[in-house]
Amino acid sequence: MYEVTIIKSFSAAHILSQVGGKCEELHGHNFKVELSVGAASLNQSGLLIDFRLVKKWLGEVLEEMDHKHLNEISGFAGINPSAENVARHIAEKIMPQAEKEGVKVTKVKVWESENACVTYTGD
Repeated sequence: MYEVTIIKSFSAAHILSQVGGKCEELHGHNFKVELSVGAASLNQSGLLIDFRLVKKWLGEVLEEMDHKHLNEISGFAGINPSAENVARHIAEKIMPQAEKEGVKVTKVKVWESENACVTYTGD
């Protein structure tokens, strides 16, 4: 299995209800996102996929969330915009594009700080 990983960042605010403490107040993060796509074989050019394409996909999804209040984004209607749900949201937005290119989203890692992250694998 080959895997390509792209790392990008975005800034956003959110409120996490029913978790207790300061997280129930409006607060923000400088999120770091690691998107990995993979497949068992390479294309005719000897690549898994062009890095530029994966960067484009991730950039488009993050642009929708950058400098926004995540609770107000339709993808988080009725759910907490936690790092876990942000990771799943990113994966689900990119999965159809990845499949068209013959790869699958293998994981999305979302860092809320330099020492706290979650990983979504879709399993």
